Amino acid sequence: MSEDKPAETVETAPAEVNAIPNGKGHEPGEEITASAKTPPAEDGEKEAVPNSAQNASPHRTEANLPESQEFLSGVDDKKTTRFTDFEGKTSFGMSVFNLGNAIMGSGILGLAYAMANTGVILFLVLLTVVAVLSSYSIHLLLKSSGIVGIRAYEQLGYRAFGTPGKMAAGIAITLQNIGAMSSYLYIVKYEFPLVIQAFLKVDKPAGEWYLNGNYLVIIVSVAVILPLALMKQLGYLGYTSGFSLSCMVFFLISVIYKKFNVPCPFVDFAFNGTASVLNVSAMDPGGEDNPACIPKLANLNSQTAYTIPILAFAFVCHPEVLPIYTELRNATKKKMQHVANISIAVMYGMYFLAALFGYLTFYGEVEAELLHTYSRIDPYDTLILCVRVAVLTAVTLTVPIVLFPVRRAIQQMMFPNKTFYWPRHIAIAFVLLTFINLLVIFAPNILGIFGIIGATSAPCLIFIFPAVFYIRIVPKEEEPLRSVPKILAACFAGIGFLFMIMSLSFIIIDWTSGTSKASSGH
Repeated sequence: MSEDKPAETVETAPAEVNAIPNGKGHEPGEEITASAKTPPAEDGEKEAVPNSAQNASPHRTEANLPESQEFLSGVDDKKTTRFTDFEGKTSFGMSVFNLGNAIMGSGILGLAYAMANTGVILFLVLLTVVAVLSSYSIHLLLKSSGIVGIRAYEQLGYRAFGTPGKMAAGIAITLQNIGAMSSYLYIVKYEFPLVIQAFLKVDKPAGEWYLNGNYLVIIVSVAVILPLALMKQLGYLGYTSGFSLSCMVFFLISVIYKKFNVPCPFVDFAFNGTASVLNVSAMDPGGEDNPACIPKLANLNSQTAYTIPILAFAFVCHPEVLPIYTELRNATKKKMQHVANISIAVMYGMYFLAALFGYLTFYGEVEAELLHTYSRIDPYDTLILCVRVAVLTAVTLTVPIVLFPVRRAIQQMMFPNKTFYWPRHIAIAFVLLTFINLLVIFAPNILGIFGIIGATSAPCLIFIFPAVFYIRIVPKEEEPLRSVPKILAACFAGIGFLFMIMSLSFIIIDWTSGTSKASSGH
């Protein structure tokens, strides 16, 4: 496979080289010569030969695809054109699907709870701010990668701060994405048994293995996630990403529909015999006099501390941005920013609508995991049953996308000089999934995962690293330290540090005060 169409790729190399933003002002001829004569540099070679890194990096990093494709290094010069095979493989639409799917995930299930603890207006302000800041940080990442010709988060860290920078980025990506995958699989563990239970109409489970979430998580991981995680290229997952997003659209439509079909205050299914009577009067304006059914525009309480981490967690897609950029057809910085903006805008709309209608359905009774609240009304509701299946499908298909950057980070940290090797490629995915399954089986609950990961790794990946790398990588001749873009970037990093300290402080105070809902499973 590594020698597919070598002649064609040699001919197309100049156009593809020029498509890669490179702020160093190299002549195209220089880069073509470098790529033809220089074997694919690996991390270790790059560190050992810094002088050649400038020329080698654009082609070396075309290898940084779904995972460390630079490990497909060949012994002959023909194989250096292997890297251009990846250029132009993924369409604009597929890239939007992949990035949208990387953004979208279990975070959407916690947003109605976040709105209940902030109020509608404050939630909208926070959501807008986080979305705009996410777009700005992607701009910083793309500009940094364009200047050095490197399209891998870990390698931006290396270029900015050497090995410590590379390790910091790799560890943050690993923690963040393991947290994300854990939260996705937590939904499988929590929702899948309820779905099967509802299908089989089992009122009181008697310990059947197929209703045990721990077994079901393992089955889904082995049967669905592992095979998808073994693919070499992220672009192939565009189809599953599109399907995953369509499942979440169905979830959103259902949440909006149920708002007009659930009475307020809602009745637990134990008393569901009267629900049909209440349903008739649910739309009656007189029913809105109940203070429990009046939406709050602004609200502050002990749980508000979780809101910003949940929002930040909901928009983290930064580890996937550069691999998707690498595979984008006719890739330019502007085009990739366009992909990012569309993805963020679509997710922003879906997030707000899902949070708003979820909150307006249950108000103060909404739980940290939205779908669980519906089961309190009618565990056998056919529509909600279908929604559960859709959400399970969506989060399951998101896990492989999130696993790619973790595997690449691990390879670059632990095996920087190794060539691509199938057994290792498979083993890393297997070990990662095994570890995450153990974490999910013993994790206290989904809100704790959102809070802690969102308050630590998310601000690093969204705020701090893109800003600090940008300040270090952009040459002083081009932008002095006191230039407006670098001052903005410094402020951006400062926001990240403040956000991290405040979020962690609130969460620790909340936990130690004993009022935390994170430990009570609410």
